[in-house]
Amino acid sequence: MPTTMLPRILIVDDEREITEILADLLSGDYECLKAGSAEQALDCLRVGEFHLVISDITMPGMSGLDMIPHVKELSPDTVVVMISGMQTVESAIGALRLGAFDYLMKPFDLRQVEAVVKRALEYHELVVAKRRYENHLEELVEQRTVELDRALNSLEGAYRSTLKALTAALETRDSETHGHSERVVTYSLRLGREYGLNSAEMKSLEFGSLLHDIGKIGVPDSILRKPAKLTEEEWVRMREHPLHGQQILRGIEFLQGAARVVAQHHEQWDGSGYPVGLRGEEIDVCARIFSVADAFDAITSDRVYRRGKSYEAAAQELDDWAGRQFDPKVVEAFHRVPKEDWEELHRLSLLPKPDHFDVRELVHRINSQIEVAGLGHG
Repeated sequence: MPTTMLPRILIVDDEREITEILADLLSGDYECLKAGSAEQALDCLRVGEFHLVISDITMPGMSGLDMIPHVKELSPDTVVVMISGMQTVESAIGALRLGAFDYLMKPFDLRQVEAVVKRALEYHELVVAKRRYENHLEELVEQRTVELDRALNSLEGAYRSTLKALTAALETRDSETHGHSERVVTYSLRLGREYGLNSAEMKSLEFGSLLHDIGKIGVPDSILRKPAKLTEEEWVRMREHPLHGQQILRGIEFLQGAARVVAQHHEQWDGSGYPVGLRGEEIDVCARIFSVADAFDAITSDRVYRRGKSYEAAAQELDDWAGRQFDPKVVEAFHRVPKEDWEELHRLSLLPKPDHFDVRELVHRINSQIEVAGLGHG
């Protein structure tokens, strides 16, 4: 049969007679060790575990009071009981404030000693049980958190794939901007990281960049695909697409940060943008970052009527419009990103990507969303 471990008690007093009396009294039921000083007691705690420390308050060198914090540091579960003479009652009360469980008065009442020791060890059991329970709860919480994070990441991945597919389906209406949304997402995230956005802001920037033109589903093809210059009335209709996009995303909780990018991506630093005419830091920071990334893509991408310009030309144009169209600090962040990074991102954006979605099914979903939002072409 396994041997039951006796509770271990460390008795600390510079008077050997006291340690002997207490050890003789308690050794039948407990494993008792003796120390002649606080320093010696701490050495014992460094090499072994004790359920209880019984210590005199007044000793040469380190006092019992000074020892209490060290005991708690070395062995947080160890219970401390102090020994006090009549002249040190105030010190005994001070010991309780420092974390001692109880105190014994000299001269000893042996029955009182046994009762205090029993209570102290019962308290030790409660402390240990509580710690184990808390550790178990922490493990359960950590395990559950990992499971939830995994589920959320999976769900977010599904959302991301669906949104990319939705954006690609929308871009089939405008061959001029094919692949634009995914490119501008890549540029925006690189710029957002350089700017110092936190993780929540980065997600808003990612989804907002991906969906920035979703409001164009409320713009008739006759306007969106018109090869000639738009009339004033047609421009008014076109300039409504940021608000249409915000309306479509309204009520989707995880896309509220993205909705601000969608609503504000045509606002300009000097207040000359649309649809509201926000200026400066009234514009969401993610929208300000997107604006620079969007312009960089527009300048460097090929169009039917012109070839895309070089990185140098794009950088110069961003400088020219800093403080007017663009937030100067965002343009500064753009310049901190090495030219090679931008060129590599641009090169990768031109590589063909596999088709992972059914466009017809997504167009059906889009049309349903248009009807719900009341944005039909009419």
